[in-house]
Amino acid sequence: MNTKNQLFAGLLAAFLVETAAAFTPFVVRDIRVEGIQRTEAGTVFSYLPVRVGETFNEEKAANAIKALFATGFFKDVRLEVEGDVLIVIVEERPAIAAVDFTGVKAFDKDQLRKGLREVGIAESRIFDRALVERAEQELKRQYLAQGYYAAKVTTTVTPLERNRVALSFAVEEGEIAKIRQINIVGAQAYQEKDLLDLFVLRTPGWFTWYTKNDQYSKQKLSADLETLRSFYLDRGYLEFEIESTQVSITPDKRDIYITINIREGERYTVSSVKLAGDLLLAEDELAKLVKIRPGMLFSREKVTESTKAIAERLSNEGYAFANVNAAPEVDKEKKQVAFTFMVDPGRRVYVRRIEVQGNTRTRDEVIRREIRQMEGAWYDGEKIKKSRARVDKLGYFDEVTVETPAVPGATDQVDLHVNVKEKPTGNLMLGAGLSSSEGLVFSGSVNQQNLFGSGKHVGVGFNTSKINTLYSFSYTDPYYTIDGISRGFDVYYRDTDTSKITTLATYATKSLGGGVRYGFPIGEDDFVNFGLAIDGTQIKQTTNTPKRFKDFIAQWGDKFAGLIGTVGWAKDTLDSRIYPMSGYVARLTGEIGLGSSLKYYRANAQYQRYFPIGREYALMLNGEYGLADGFGGRPLPFYKYYYAGGVGSVRGYKAGSLGEVDPTTGERLGGDRRLVLNAEFLFPMPGGGKDKSVRLGAFADAGWVWGIGQKMNLGDLRTSAGLSLAWTSPLGPLKFSLAQPLNKKEGDATQRLQFQFGTLF
Repeated sequence: MNTKNQLFAGLLAAFLVETAAAFTPFVVRDIRVEGIQRTEAGTVFSYLPVRVGETFNEEKAANAIKALFATGFFKDVRLEVEGDVLIVIVEERPAIAAVDFTGVKAFDKDQLRKGLREVGIAESRIFDRALVERAEQELKRQYLAQGYYAAKVTTTVTPLERNRVALSFAVEEGEIAKIRQINIVGAQAYQEKDLLDLFVLRTPGWFTWYTKNDQYSKQKLSADLETLRSFYLDRGYLEFEIESTQVSITPDKRDIYITINIREGERYTVSSVKLAGDLLLAEDELAKLVKIRPGMLFSREKVTESTKAIAERLSNEGYAFANVNAAPEVDKEKKQVAFTFMVDPGRRVYVRRIEVQGNTRTRDEVIRREIRQMEGAWYDGEKIKKSRARVDKLGYFDEVTVETPAVPGATDQVDLHVNVKEKPTGNLMLGAGLSSSEGLVFSGSVNQQNLFGSGKHVGVGFNTSKINTLYSFSYTDPYYTIDGISRGFDVYYRDTDTSKITTLATYATKSLGGGVRYGFPIGEDDFVNFGLAIDGTQIKQTTNTPKRFKDFIAQWGDKFAGLIGTVGWAKDTLDSRIYPMSGYVARLTGEIGLGSSLKYYRANAQYQRYFPIGREYALMLNGEYGLADGFGGRPLPFYKYYYAGGVGSVRGYKAGSLGEVDPTTGERLGGDRRLVLNAEFLFPMPGGGKDKSVRLGAFADAGWVWGIGQKMNLGDLRTSAGLSLAWTSPLGPLKFSLAQPLNKKEGDATQRLQFQFGTLF
């Protein structure tokens, strides 16, 4: 039979109905594909449930059409039989040749194309009108999220040759709608303006052009409402409710009005606090962890802190899944609430296995030696937290997370998974920077903080500025012994010339030296270190060198060689190296010089502490004191004097300008005692979100250097106040300060604008 003897329905619905035409099964001698323009014939064959030489029947026909439609490549599929030849006739969907945007200013076009690609709309993809409509709605939604409530999106589909189409999204953005008014209805205990100060959303102001907080956002409003709720609940208003929220927009879609209706309710005090359940530990010990007391105003924050503290304390004893709930008993007549903290410690668990994941370069042992939780030991929440912090402080990873999944089939075991994300730890830096104190600074270094994944540090570098030229090599093994004793070596060459800085006494030195150092851990956060170096220094004087310095050189010579010993102790509990919010650093360091004509000591003490204020703010207090002198009948070498002033000590005064002045040259001589005090209120960049690369501060500084033989008098301290900015920029760290000296005296060298920028490019 050589004529067409059968025609099957081409639409998917046609071959699913029971009334579809029947045909006699036959053995397929050949298969032909017609109608394809871009799709390969092999692609069609791969979806057919029949091959040449196989029997073709109604079931396979239905499956073939269904499979071809499911590819999304075709908008019509038909099957025909001519003799024992199966003919597959398809009509392809058009392909997208181009995607373009017009009128788009609020978004980056490349980002929009990337977003469309993720939903299936991109060049060379199959055109699907349903996807295009969905993309159009998503684009409108994005504009609404940015406050463009008047935005209009029009999609144009232009047919092209070879069954292709071009997509064009034409956007009329309009103007961004701004919040013109926010009203809180029902506030009686607090003024409306004070409550609105808690909100992120606000009406247009000085900085809203940058923060965009005058643009409505559903997410920001939800966060503000929770802030408002917490404000009342933390101040005794147990029955506080947000009854309704209305957001309206003017017909021209430019102005937004927000109205929040609240019910404050009455203020409640705490009548009693009890502990119940399986306490495990002494009740007195757990009671100390409860932050709320009878007679206090009700505070949801203190109740939450109490339950968290009790649960964490139990986790330190191995009860990883302890459950603590505060059950309230409300007396509405007396306006009192009693709390019973129900303690359910659950089952005590131990850590079966510790697994390190994600370390593609760093050796397991480098991470494991920082982990304080042991395998086979009872679960200890404090040790696990400490382990994560110690691994993070290594500086080898972008991210460190710890998980404690339960062991399948066991009720008393968990595994500890330490997940790390490696970051580059070696770098080749060539740099230039600008400092208000040292001028143009050139630097270069080759550093590897994690040599071959072993945790050892190697560095070679140079640094040149107006007054300093330094070449150095260093090597450190932080785990020279299994107990955590470190050992390091240093070699350096330093050339100092103070003649380029007008405020400093003029002289020049060249030093060459090298030494070895050891560090010993004496606690989780405590370290002591010892070092011994050989140093040779040559001094050069000029006609402008102060008489005191010339007299020293005349009596003791201009070349000094000897041993320099160092000793120090440090305790570091900071929560972060880059963006600290809490903790402190305490340091005591000592240096002693021994030689035929070189006998001196220098002792320094520093205490710096961060106090968190809420979640985003912190107060930093810092105090430093230095004391130096000669011994054995030798004076303190003048190139070991202290200096103060500038970025890093007392801002607003020129670098090294605080202290005794030479009566002849008018230059600062430095001194043998140094005191610096700093207080700084730190806060994030407004509108910066979670970005921790920029930090602002309002500071007050004080400091002075007392010269040889001068009486130490705190009335000599110079003070200043101002604003600071610290930015970890892509080009390197930047420190910037704008300071106002508060008690400037005649002869003081001030410098209100100071900065230090750039270590690499």
